[in-house]
Amino acid sequence: MEIVNVTNLIKEFPLSRGLTDILSRKRKTMRVLDNVSFSVLEGETLGLVGESGSGKTTLARILLGLIKPTSGKVMFKGEDIFNLRRLNKLEVHAVFQDPDSSLNPMMQVKDIIAEPLFNTKMSKKDVDENVIEILSKVGLTKEIATRYPFELSGGQKQRVAIARALIKKPKFIVLDEPTSALDVSIQAQLLNLLIELQGEFGLTYFFISHNMNVISYISDRIAVIYAGQLVELGTVDELISNPLHPYTKLLWACVPRPDPETKISVKDFGEVPSLINPPPGCRFHPRCPYAMEICKSISPTLEKLNNIHLVACHLFSRR
Repeated sequence: MEIVNVTNLIKEFPLSRGLTDILSRKRKTMRVLDNVSFSVLEGETLGLVGESGSGKTTLARILLGLIKPTSGKVMFKGEDIFNLRRLNKLEVHAVFQDPDSSLNPMMQVKDIIAEPLFNTKMSKKDVDENVIEILSKVGLTKEIATRYPFELSGGQKQRVAIARALIKKPKFIVLDEPTSALDVSIQAQLLNLLIELQGEFGLTYFFISHNMNVISYISDRIAVIYAGQLVELGTVDELISNPLHPYTKLLWACVPRPDPETKISVKDFGEVPSLINPPPGCRFHPRCPYAMEICKSISPTLEKLNNIHLVACHLFSRR
C-alpha cells in the first residue's frame, strides 16, 4: 500500500533580476526538481542518493510540507500533503543532518522532545511519562532529560532528535543525511536503532544520503537523483547486483575500497551541472562515458524495465 505518492513534481526558484531582465520583463528561474515521480510503500525505507546540489533537501522540504512545489502533486494517504499541513493533520516528521542546528540550545532535552506535544490536551504528567518512555526507546537514560544539548555527544544529540520525531507517533519520517556528521561506529549504531524502531513502531522512512554504503544498508528500495531528475529506481538487490544508469555505476565506483590504489572520486568525472543553465538532453551526458548523439538533445524518461527496476537512460530506451 502506498503511503506517499509524488507525481510530476517540479520546483523552481526565482533568481535575482539584473537590469537586462527587468527591461525585458523576464523572470529567470532555477529548476531544482524536474518532473520527479515516485511512491513510498507503507513500512518500507525508500533511500534517495545523489551528490550535493542534486535537489535532495528541496525534495525533503516539500515532503514535509515546508515549501510548495511549482507544479505536481504530493499525496499522503490519498490526501494532498499541503491540505493536511494546513489542518495540522500531517503525520510526517523529520530528522536532520546537524542536530546542533535543529535542537534549541536553551532548552532541556525533556522540553525539546516534548515540544511537538505542547499544543495537545495531554497533562504534564502524561507528557513527562511519554518523554521518559521515548528516551528509553532510543537508548537514552532518564537522566539525560534534564541536560542541555551542549552536554551531549553527537550520537546522543541525534538520538534526541529521533525521539522528538517519534513522540507524536508519526507514520512517515524523512531522514535527511542523519548520520553524515557522526563517526563510522556511531553511524552503525544509529542505523541499527532506526531499523529496530521501524519494526517496533511500524514506521515508513524516506532516507536521504550521498553515501552508497549507508543507503544500501538501511533501504528496501533506492532512488538515484541527478541534477534534479530521478535517473534510476529499484530494489537494493537490483541496484547492487545490476546497476544500470551510468551515474549509479559511477556512485558505486567511488565507494571507498581497502586498496589505496583504487581511490576514485565523483569529482574526477567533472562537476554536477548548474541548475540555472543545465545541459540540453540528458543532464548527465557531459560526464557519461557511454554518451551518444541522442543524449545531447533528448532527455530520457524514467521507464520500467521490469516491475522493480526503472531507469532513465537512452541505453535502455524502448523508443
